[in-house]
Amino acid sequence: MANPRRTTLQLHNGDGLNPSSILPLSSSSSCSPHQPAFISSLLTFFRRPHAFPILLFIFVLLTWLALRFQHHPQLLLSPSSPSLALTRQLGIADIATNSIRFSALDFPSKIARDRRGWLLDPVSAARAAGIQGGAQSCASVHVGEIRPGGVRGNHRHHTCNETFIIWGAVTKFRLENTHNENKAYAEVTVGEDEVAITASPSGTAHALINIDRERTTFFLGCQDNVIDYNASSTDFNIWKNI
Repeated sequence: MANPRRTTLQLHNGDGLNPSSILPLSSSSSCSPHQPAFISSLLTFFRRPHAFPILLFIFVLLTWLALRFQHHPQLLLSPSSPSLALTRQLGIADIATNSIRFSALDFPSKIARDRRGWLLDPVSAARAAGIQGGAQSCASVHVGEIRPGGVRGNHRHHTCNETFIIWGAVTKFRLENTHNENKAYAEVTVGEDEVAITASPSGTAHALINIDRERTTFFLGCQDNVIDYNASSTDFNIWKNI
């Protein structure tokens, strides 16, 4: 009498199929129904009212990341400059206006070593930042303020280089730039919580404009030569639109 269990076993083993070839099909067929179910559950979850804060958080995060990459600071130095890494550490550099800006609130930073506030040497700080054309020494120094709506400078020195420190209010610094075909100058805005170092080489016009509604701009100018403003070595009223 034939053993029915043996007969059944022989039929399954003698069908000529490789068991290993069946496994992937079995595995694939078992996983496929779960994937649409997971997506459906996820969509159902995001349709519920309590998912709104999560969606809002994701939206704000993506917006912040997009703005972060979009407003990447301009580099004052060329990519091959050995001081490029130092410039990135110092602050936001702008090649068109030959300037670099720091946050006055950060501590510690390159300009604020302790909690008393920031302190710097204009000549040394400009050199460390790689700013070109600044004063080599401070043969003449002037410190002053610009009240809201006021303008300082708007002139061009032919016998000295000048380095500026600007802080205290929203201030626009304009520098003559012949590479700018549209305006022949470039501008940068210094925030009320920023300290800016910028340089105006000899023969380059510059102006400082306080565009703040309430705060007063403070600045220090360092020149490497004593200027006689009564002589013909300075051109005045360069721009008529300020």
